[in-house]
Amino acid sequence: MSRLVVVSNRVTLPAKGGAAPAGGLAVALQAALQERGGIWMGWSGKSSGSREPEPLAQQQHGNITYALTDLTKTDVEEYYEGFANRVLWPICHYRLDLAEYGRKEMAGYFRVNRFFAHRLAPLLQEDDVIWVHDYHLIPLAAELRQMGFKNKIGFFLHIPWPPADVLFTMPVHEEIMRGLSHYDLVGFQTDHDLSNFGGGLVREGIGEALGDGRFTSYGRTFRGGHYGIGIETAAFADFARKAASNIMVRKARQSIEGRDLIIGVDRLDYSKGITQRIDAFEQFVKANPGYHNKVTYLQITPKSRSEVPEYEAMQRTVAEQAGRVNGAMGTVDWVPIRYINRSIGRPVLAGLYRLAKIGLVTPLRDGMNLVAKEYVAAQDPEDPGVLVLSRFAGAARELRGALLVNPYDIEGTANAIARGLSMSLEERQERWRGMMDHLLERDVMRWCDDFLKDLQA
Repeated sequence: MSRLVVVSNRVTLPAKGGAAPAGGLAVALQAALQERGGIWMGWSGKSSGSREPEPLAQQQHGNITYALTDLTKTDVEEYYEGFANRVLWPICHYRLDLAEYGRKEMAGYFRVNRFFAHRLAPLLQEDDVIWVHDYHLIPLAAELRQMGFKNKIGFFLHIPWPPADVLFTMPVHEEIMRGLSHYDLVGFQTDHDLSNFGGGLVREGIGEALGDGRFTSYGRTFRGGHYGIGIETAAFADFARKAASNIMVRKARQSIEGRDLIIGVDRLDYSKGITQRIDAFEQFVKANPGYHNKVTYLQITPKSRSEVPEYEAMQRTVAEQAGRVNGAMGTVDWVPIRYINRSIGRPVLAGLYRLAKIGLVTPLRDGMNLVAKEYVAAQDPEDPGVLVLSRFAGAARELRGALLVNPYDIEGTANAIARGLSMSLEERQERWRGMMDHLLERDVMRWCDDFLKDLQA
């Protein structure tokens, strides 16, 4: 079995004692690396300021070598905050209005990918299988190929891939497409993303679809596939069962005082549709006066990329919107919306998912959305809640038992909340069972195994 080399923008180091950290992706990647032996390389999250970064900091844990590099202040500004998060992220989430192009940032993005390649090169062996993750590192394979490496290199995109007309608004779209052609396997979350990618190649006249997932472009033949990422389903379900005895979960149950709980959990990001969701909840309460003082909406939204001005502005907007609804509709003994702007530990989060009658997951666009999967996995089989899910989340391609909504349709989302709260136990159980069976079969380990098997085929 070939050694595995994982490269990602950020590296998840093991918790103290060598235990895998929280989060399905880290669990799966660490299990694969531990089994094969290998390296996980990426950015340390630290800046060396104006100085050249020190050599790679390497840590050994079992069969895995963790290799971390700092970046200069300029690199962080241009590669990470600049091109990755102010061009690629908005474009891939169909937000042309928020993309800010700058030649300096574009150059920084390609320069840092070259820097990663040069730092990785001395660590590589001839038969290593290399797995690159996400939009920060699209050009990495091209840099390695230019240095003469012929290893199997796979790429997985965790976020959506846009259709041709959206992608082509990006001045360097051709360089990005050329970068992807240097991989042996390019993986996407859904069949729609894969179709968008193939359509872009053909539309631009820079490639052909050969059938059976194979493409040719820029003189290379490679494969594309869709691999919907999962969660550690069985473990998370067990986590949620045990969380019922957690003191914070017990306090939350008492504080709801017999009201139905609706929960939303999102990173603070404009792609998550949080403002539209608050509008939908407000519309639901207005249209259903019988639910006044009978329902609580808990929105948990940790801060995200606060160094990017758009996110700072959004944080203020969401807080003001929640405050406005509470001021207009709340009473002395009822706060309709509870808005928490910080992270909640996984044990508590799992318990809150299990308490909630409705999981409200309504992004405007999302590659997959693992909150939707965690909500389903956390439910009590005897009395499961209802998932209200945006049709624009990748998870909608898999979770057929959810109530699918258009997050831009405020009234439609409000109606789905009402339908979920009044749904019969029999229908809730039937919808939940189908989704849970799917999540148990296609968990994160299966995702990891399927991708690596296809990469090495």
